[in-house]
Amino acid sequence: MQVRLHKDVLMKKLVVLTGSGISAESGLKTFRESGGLWENYDVMQVASYDGWLMDRELVLRFYNDRRAQLKDAKPNAGHSVLVELEEYYDVYIVTQNVDDLHERAGSRNVLHLHGELTKARSTGDESLVYDIGYNSITIGDNCEDGHQLRPHIVWFGESVPEIEEAARIVSSANILVVIGTSLAVYPAAGLLDYAPDDIPVFLIDPNEIKAPSYRKVEFIKEKASLGVRILKEKLITKN
Repeated sequence: MQVRLHKDVLMKKLVVLTGSGISAESGLKTFRESGGLWENYDVMQVASYDGWLMDRELVLRFYNDRRAQLKDAKPNAGHSVLVELEEYYDVYIVTQNVDDLHERAGSRNVLHLHGELTKARSTGDESLVYDIGYNSITIGDNCEDGHQLRPHIVWFGESVPEIEEAARIVSSANILVVIGTSLAVYPAAGLLDYAPDDIPVFLIDPNEIKAPSYRKVEFIKEKASLGVRILKEKLITKN
């Protein structure tokens, strides 16, 4: 008979760092798959503040297309099994992805490091953030402060406002899982350093990922959809 933990019982904290690999199986690509191009655009044209200043219409059109693509995408088994793990663990997801697939799968605690595609913000006051769903942003769409709306995305060269909160979450983990990220993009890659030294660390990715030599890491060399199922079996057996 399976014993379910009562919600009032303190569960171990499972922190999951996710990157583009988990969204790729839902049909969403990133620029790193094609040598600095993102859907055939030079990434600095569409993911930097300089690019925004040079051609706002191009940047808005690019993210409008990404939003339309996201609307038709579906969470995959990798997302769904992470939700299933909430029956056994206090799960927190820190994602580098700007899509909403974790939320649509049902994950309750999701922190977006690099912004959210389904939100927009003021170009004059970054605290003014709006849920826009999968709708487009056009030139002349201003918020109440009179400034043009821009995608709520952390572009290259901009600060990562949520990095301190992410570090706090990782530092209190009992188990750390890394899924579909190269561990090569800072400051997100540095989050591994905040994990307690004695906790289990799992890395799920079909590619050869170089983990820090000072951490003991258990590799699951599979895509996220299968790798997270394998992870669940390992964790529930130990639980």
